[in-house]
Amino acid sequence: AILLHNSCPSNRKMKIPKTSQETRDFNKSMLSESNDFGVHSTASQGHLQFFRMLFRLLPPFLLSVGLALFTKSFFLSRTSFDHRSSCDYGSAGSLLTSALGLSEKEVQFMRREGWLSDFARDGDRGVKGDYSDGCWVSRRVDSMVILVVDALRFDFARDHLPLSIGSRLSEGQQSHGVGEGESSHNQQRKQKHRARGSSQLFQFVADPPTVTMQRLKGLTTGGLPTFADISGSFGGASIDEDSWVEQLKNVPWNRRRHLLVNASDGNHALNPPQIAFVGDDTWVDLFPTQFDDSHPYPSFNTRDLDTVDNGCLMHLPRLLKRMVGLKTERDRSTNSSSFELIISHFLGVDHVGHTYGPNDPHMNSKLHQMDVSLANTLGAIDNAPSDSCIVALVLGDHGMTEDGNHGGGTSEEMNAGLFAHFSPGCDGDDDDAATKIIDGVDGREIGLDAARAFESINQIDLVPTISLLLGLPIPYANIGGLVPALLPKPRYSRQSSPSDPSKTDEGTLHIATALALNAAQVWRYLHEYSKSSRDLPSDQLKELKELLDSATIVYRDALSYSQMVTESESNLNGESGNYQDSTAFRQACGLFKLFLAQSTDLGKRVWTQFNEAGMMMGIGIMALAWVLVVPLWTRDVREEIVRIFSANHALINVQIESTKEIAASPGKEAHDAKTLMQSWQHLHRIEVAAAVLLMTFQCAILTFSNSYIEHEREVVTFSLSVLSLLILRRWYFAQSASVESPVYLPVLVAICSRLNDVFVTGHGLDPSIRLHPAHHSFAFMTSLVLLVYIRLQWIGDRSTQPRYSFGITSTPISEITDVFAMFCLALTWWEKRSRDHSRNGYIIARAAIGFFFVGMVHSIFCILRDKNQSGGNVGNRSATRVKNTKLALFRGMMLLVMVTGPSCSSTAVLVLLQCASICKIMESFGSKVVDAPVMAALW
Repeated sequence: AILLHNSCPSNRKMKIPKTSQETRDFNKSMLSESNDFGVHSTASQGHLQFFRMLFRLLPPFLLSVGLALFTKSFFLSRTSFDHRSSCDYGSAGSLLTSALGLSEKEVQFMRREGWLSDFARDGDRGVKGDYSDGCWVSRRVDSMVILVVDALRFDFARDHLPLSIGSRLSEGQQSHGVGEGESSHNQQRKQKHRARGSSQLFQFVADPPTVTMQRLKGLTTGGLPTFADISGSFGGASIDEDSWVEQLKNVPWNRRRHLLVNASDGNHALNPPQIAFVGDDTWVDLFPTQFDDSHPYPSFNTRDLDTVDNGCLMHLPRLLKRMVGLKTERDRSTNSSSFELIISHFLGVDHVGHTYGPNDPHMNSKLHQMDVSLANTLGAIDNAPSDSCIVALVLGDHGMTEDGNHGGGTSEEMNAGLFAHFSPGCDGDDDDAATKIIDGVDGREIGLDAARAFESINQIDLVPTISLLLGLPIPYANIGGLVPALLPKPRYSRQSSPSDPSKTDEGTLHIATALALNAAQVWRYLHEYSKSSRDLPSDQLKELKELLDSATIVYRDALSYSQMVTESESNLNGESGNYQDSTAFRQACGLFKLFLAQSTDLGKRVWTQFNEAGMMMGIGIMALAWVLVVPLWTRDVREEIVRIFSANHALINVQIESTKEIAASPGKEAHDAKTLMQSWQHLHRIEVAAAVLLMTFQCAILTFSNSYIEHEREVVTFSLSVLSLLILRRWYFAQSASVESPVYLPVLVAICSRLNDVFVTGHGLDPSIRLHPAHHSFAFMTSLVLLVYIRLQWIGDRSTQPRYSFGITSTPISEITDVFAMFCLALTWWEKRSRDHSRNGYIIARAAIGFFFVGMVHSIFCILRDKNQSGGNVGNRSATRVKNTKLALFRGMMLLVMVTGPSCSSTAVLVLLQCASICKIMESFGSKVVDAPVMAALW
C-alpha cells in the first residue's frame, strides 16, 4: 500500500524512465523503497504480536481484579489482635496522655480528686499492702449476676415477665414525679420501691449475624465478629482477643478490690472471689479455662426444651448464697470461696421458638417458668445488705422471627431485651433512689445526634459498662460506647452526705472521666488497626479524629476550670469548694458519646455490612473479562459453539457408539466425530467438576460461614439449579434416539425446589398459619388429589403383575389401601375444621395412620424378600426392587404429611415429582448418561 501510494503520480512527482540508464536508476530506487517497506512491515508485525500478547493477558488480569474486588466486598474480615488492655499502675493516665493529649498535671489532678484509680494506695482502712479500688476508675459494684435468656425478644421482656420485670418497672413509673405534697400511700409505695432497688428496661440491639456464638463474642470482647474472622489459630472456637471475662480472671484482686467490703470480710485476701457459670455450653467453648465453678449443658438438641433450664434452676440458688455481698455471717466465718460474677444462660425460650414458634402455648409456659426464676433471683438481690451494691443484668443475645428462627438482620431478630436491676445499696441514702441511676447525662446539650447516641444501646455497649462496673480495664478491641445510665456513683461518693454542695454533681464528673477513657481506648484501637490494615477509610478516620479533638478540648477546658477553682478555694479556705462546672462536663460527655457512636457505626459499615457497590463492580469487571476472552478461545471451542448454535443437529444426534466407529475411519467425518466426542467429554467434565465444587462448597466451606446460616435454602436451590441447567445444556444439544427421556426433566427438578421454597411458608403451629397459601384448604385438597394420581400412575403398573398377589407392590389391594388412607386424611382435615366441636377427627386420623403403617410394613417386607431372592432375571429383580423403594418413599412422605400438617402435602407432591424426574434421569444412557457424582449431588 505504501508503494502504490508513493508511486501514484498524483501523490509524488516521478520522472518516467526513457533510456536504459534511467530505467536502471528507477529500478534501483524502487528496490531501495521495497527494502524500506520490508523493515517497516516487520516492525509492524512485531507491534501487532505485542498487542496480541497484551490482549491475551488482559482478560486474566481483569478476571483477577474483579474476583479480588468481589471477594473483598463479600467476605468481610477483621484482623484480630493479641494485645491486652493493661491494669498496671498509671495505665489509665498513660492512655489519656497518649490518645487524648492530656498533660501529666491534669492526670494527677484527676487522681487526686478520685476520678482515676490507677495508682497504688498504702495500707489504710485495715488493708495490708498496696491496693487500688479499680484498674482505671473506681469499682462501682461488689458483684454481678448476668442472666442470659436466649432469644429473649424485647416484647417478651416487656409484656410476658410480670413477676420479675413488669412489677419493678410499674413501681418505678409510679414513684416518678411525686412532689412535696404526696400522700402517705405514695410515700409507702416509694419506700417499698427503694427497698427493691432501681431498675430499667432497655431495647438491646444486636448486630447480624444473630446467632449465639457470634453474639457472645460481641458481648464479651466489644468487637464485631465478622463472616470470616482472621486470627492466628483456626483450631477451635475459643476467643483469642481481649475480653472482660479474661480480665476478671487475670487481673489481681488487690487491683480491683472494694475497700468498704474488704474491711468487713478479710477472707477475700486469702480466697479471692471466683467466677461461676451454669447453662449453655457455648460459653465453655469460648472460655474453656476462665470459669472456676462451671456447669455446662449441651445445647445442640433444639427439641430439648428443659435440660439446660433445669440445670440452671438447680445450681443458681446455691451459687447466689456464696455471692459477694450476699454471703451471711456464717458463710463469712468459713473459708469457702465466694463469687463476684455469676453467669447463667437459659436456653428454653430459644428451643421453644425453634420447635413450636413464639405464639404457641409452650412459649407462654416457658416464659412463665423464666419469670418465676428471675423473680426469685432479683428478690435475693433486693434483700442484699445496705452496705453492698449488686447488679443483675437480664438480657437476650438475640430475638426471633414469627416462625421462631434467627440468624438474619430483621428487627425481630435484632431487638432483644436488657433489664438492669441494682440492689438498694447502690443508691446509698439518696432520697430519689428510683431515678439516680437511670437519670443523668443524656447529651441534649450537644444536639439531637448526641441525644440519639445516648438512647440507642447496642450489645457491644455493654462491654465497657461491665468492665468499669467491676473495676476492670476496657478490652483492647472494644468499639462499644459506655452506657452512663448503668453506672452508679462510686462507693465513697455514695457514702458522703447528700447535702454536701460540693458533691451534688460529682456523678457527672465520674461519667465524663469514664467516657474519656472509653473514647481514648476506642481511638487507640482504631489507630493501631489502621496501621496494619486498610479496611478503615482514611477520610472517615480523619473525621472521627476531629470529633475526638473537639470533645477533648471541651473536657480539658472543664478540667482546667475545675483545677483553678479548686486551688483558689483551697488557698483561701483551706478546703476544696464547689469546683464542678457540670455544664461543661456534660457537653464533653455528649461529644465523647457521639464519637463512640460514630466509631461503632464505622465498624458496622466496615465489618458487618456488605459493600454492594464493590460486589457489583467486581461482577461487572469479571463479565467484561469473559466477553474479551471469547475471541481467544481455541479452534475446538469455537467449533463447538458454532455447532451448538447452528440449526443443523444431524451430526450431534449421532450415537456415541457410531461416533466411535466413524472416528476410527479416515476422512472429514472422522475428524468431526472425534471433535464431537471431545465435546461430549468436555461437557461431562464440566458437570462432574461443578458437582464436586458445589458439594465441597456446600458441605465443607459454607458450614463455617455465618451468611450460610441466613441463606441456606437459597444456596441449596441455586446449586441444584446450576447442576440441572448443565445437564439440560448437554441433553438439548445431544439428543439420543434410543431413550425417550424428556429434555425438560433436569429443569423440573430445579423448578420443584424453587416452588417449594416460595410457596410453602409458615410454621406448623403458628396461630396465623391459615394465612399462608400452602395451608389453604384448596392447596391441601389439590395436593391430596395429585398424590393419589402419583400413586396410581408413577408407582402403579398392573400390566404385567397378578391381580391379587399381595407380595407385589402394584396390586390393586396395595393401591386401594394407600388411596383409602389418603381419603381418611382428607376426612380428618374436614372434621377438624367443622363447626361441630364434637368432631375432632381423631378416630379417622388413627385409621389413616394405621393404613399407612400396614403399608410401610408391607414395603419393608417386599424389600427384604427381594433382597433374599436368588435366581431369575436380574433385570426383573432390579425393576421390582426399584418399585418397592418408590412405594416405601411414597408411604414415608404420607406419614410426614400426617405428622407435620397440611403444608407438607404440597412439599410431598413436589418432592415426589423430583424423585420421579431423577429416577427417569438415571434410566438414561448413551449421549444422555449422567455421571455418578452428578447424580449423587442431585439426590
